Amino acid sequence: MHHPRHLALLATLILASAGLAAADGDLERGKEINGTCAACHGEFGQGGKKGEYPRIAGQPVRFIEATLKSFRARQRVNLPMYPYTQEREMGDQDIKDVAAYLAAIELPTKPPEFKDSDDALTRLQAMDKVMIVPRPEGNPEAGGRHYKAACAACHGKTGLGRGIFPRLMGQYTNYLAKQMTAFLAGERPHDEDQPGTGALHPLSDSDRQDILAYLTTLQNPEDTP
Repeated sequence: MHHPRHLALLATLILASAGLAAADGDLERGKEINGTCAACHGEFGQGGKKGEYPRIAGQPVRFIEATLKSFRARQRVNLPMYPYTQEREMGDQDIKDVAAYLAAIELPTKPPEFKDSDDALTRLQAMDKVMIVPRPEGNPEAGGRHYKAACAACHGKTGLGRGIFPRLMGQYTNYLAKQMTAFLAGERPHDEDQPGTGALHPLSDSDRQDILAYLTTLQNPEDTP
């Protein structure tokens, strides 16, 4: 027979495990919620319309949660997102679930090797998950230096993001350029305590374009200068 203290300890461990699972979010429920997001951001969170809708797959959980809540509170103004993030549409647990689901999605950066037996539908579905961002104009080597000096402390050495700071690697270049413009114009908060003092402000237009060029090299680490 089990000693009562052993049973109590077992029950505690089971409850703790259940609590951790809940804290991480329900992936199946998150996948269901993502059905609404997929209309714009794609089935796999890969974004759409060549960056009009950004990639959200693989973003840090905390970043996704904080962003959805900021849309809901209108702290970050994004009118198309507002109706979807209202409490009646997406409560805190829904946000946690969809954030966990999206964060867990890995999008390959190279086309898979198909077998002769793979039919057209199989090939099409596999290619839908491939995330390849074309190399834009700019000097990747110079961009790498600027990125490491101005961006890496928050977004990570390889642009994967961390905590509340978003992933930049694998994001559409035109979307990132649009966000840079919004940061510089003060339309979206970045890192500055006072207007004009953020990490992007000392950089020239050319410097920022070089950073965008550098970020596309991070899709395939072996190509990184």
